[in-house]
Amino acid sequence: MIRGLYTSGWSMLANTKQMDVISNNLANVNTNAYKRDTVVYESFPEVLVKRINDSKSTDNPTGRVGGMHLGNDVGEVFTYYARGQLTKTDRSLDMAIADSDLAFFTVAVPLDNGNFVQRYTRDGAFLLNANGQLVTKEGYFVMGEGGIITLGSEDFTVLEDGTILENGQTVGRLLISEFENENVLRKIGENLVEAAGAPPNEFTGAVKQGYIEQSNVNAITEMVNMITVMRAYEANQKVLHAHDEALEKAVNEVGRIR
Repeated sequence: MIRGLYTSGWSMLANTKQMDVISNNLANVNTNAYKRDTVVYESFPEVLVKRINDSKSTDNPTGRVGGMHLGNDVGEVFTYYARGQLTKTDRSLDMAIADSDLAFFTVAVPLDNGNFVQRYTRDGAFLLNANGQLVTKEGYFVMGEGGIITLGSEDFTVLEDGTILENGQTVGRLLISEFENENVLRKIGENLVEAAGAPPNEFTGAVKQGYIEQSNVNAITEMVNMITVMRAYEANQKVLHAHDEALEKAVNEVGRIR
């Protein structure tokens, strides 16, 4: 009976984690190029149950009761890197990556020691700072193959291979990193991802100037998932309540002398 309490309680914790992921997806449904997450469940490993402070039994001096499974637990949060829909904006500083799910714009993120580290984003809603440098909305430098990209104005053209032309002259080429496996990628916040030691491959997609990639979150699907999780949580809650009532009767009524 006590095991049922633990199993139901642990399942409620797992449902809470899944609800957090779904809520985050819905909160970012309008975030440029946001990639939705989903929870992957796994069987909770078997644990050994042992009596505490009760090892004097001659039949079972170890105090071991046996194994117990606590149901399911959240194994990982998996990210779907499928491309979102491209929306035309006709703004020269807006760029999107087409024909590749695992290609990213490369940005330079400053560290506390003054150095920079490469990170990656699909959000191509760029800006020009006071020095004419191409930056993200957070102010991170957008990297080209030759370093930071500097432009004279917003009147420029970006070819599909990432080459930037200004007044008919090549001023640089976007450094676009394409990865073979999404398992090396990890979200780090601010719509950025990092790659775990995997070198990028040659870019095989196309850059679309004047377009923005939308989130790949389907709001209707996420709402349905939210309702499903709420019902699962309520079911575990009822089971937990039933176990609690049974324990109350066992303690207060079973064996009562009348």
